[in-house]
Amino acid sequence: MARVRPPSVALAALVAATAAATALAQSEPQPAAAAFDKLKALAGDWIDVDGAFGMKGQVAVTYRLTGGGTSVVETLFAGTPHEMTTVYHKDGRHVVLTHYCSAGNQPRMRATTTDGRSLDFAFDGGTNLDPAKDGHMHSGRIEFVDGDRIRAVWVGWEQGKPSAHQPTFVLERKKG
Repeated sequence: MARVRPPSVALAALVAATAAATALAQSEPQPAAAAFDKLKALAGDWIDVDGAFGMKGQVAVTYRLTGGGTSVVETLFAGTPHEMTTVYHKDGRHVVLTHYCSAGNQPRMRATTTDGRSLDFAFDGGTNLDPAKDGHMHSGRIEFVDGDRIRAVWVGWEQGKPSAHQPTFVLERKKG
């Protein structure tokens, strides 16, 4: 006759296995968490270094935290008719963004590379756009040059392929 284990032994084994799996998961590198921490560290005002925004030497971009530090809000061209906002946040093991464009669309992107020095984003859907024909931001890369300087390259998309609109800019943290 088979021996039946008391429920308490089985429960203890399940708890131990769960605890071990949790400890292992916590000890594994979490690239999204580290990448998101880099984005959070951008909080503050950033100066247009190369004039790409037509605002050379002036504050062109502001980063701030919201949602109890769970989201980073990037505001470009604040207070102008072309003001745009991008919201970055974690989605499980990924960093994602939604770009609220002055063109009236909202492309979403998901980070495909998080190597500690940069974040590469790829199109992951959107609203108010048909990616096969409408113009929109489709991918991008943020490079963390150092704690006070970033470089970003974004790829516009139109008629289902990369467009001539591919903004590249260098930003430097405003001091004081």
